[in-house]
Amino acid sequence: MSNSTVKPIVYGILSSLLLLGFYFAVLTLVSGWNFAQDQFADFWYFIVSLAVGFGVQISFYTYLRNLIKGTYGGGKVLGITGTTSTAAMISCCAHYLANLLPILGAVGIVTFVAQYQIELFWVGLLFNLGGILYIANKVIKFKYQ
Repeated sequence: MSNSTVKPIVYGILSSLLLLGFYFAVLTLVSGWNFAQDQFADFWYFIVSLAVGFGVQISFYTYLRNLIKGTYGGGKVLGITGTTSTAAMISCCAHYLANLLPILGAVGIVTFVAQYQIELFWVGLLFNLGGILYIANKVIKFKYQ
């Protein structure tokens, strides 16, 4: 394996781990470590899928950036939809922010998020898949031009 493929894979793994760390940090700050573990046990398949998808997007992004840098000296701009992965993961714990945000409007939003938690996970996964397909398409088009 060459350095041009190892670096993106390492970045993707690190990104996934950082996102999981961010997830646990937010949940722990809001509701404590035991709650964070319980939430992860209940929704691990969504959370891990979102984190892995985020890592895949970062890997593709890094790989494409390196391809462009090697060919054009970095003259093009790239976009990525990885933030939807983060938003979807955080949505699973956002309804617990009611402990910190007793303002009526915020409680209404938090209640909405809590009621549609699973649906928001699915939306996050769809956006995640869309981001992966989009950037993979860009890599394929760029590589085989």
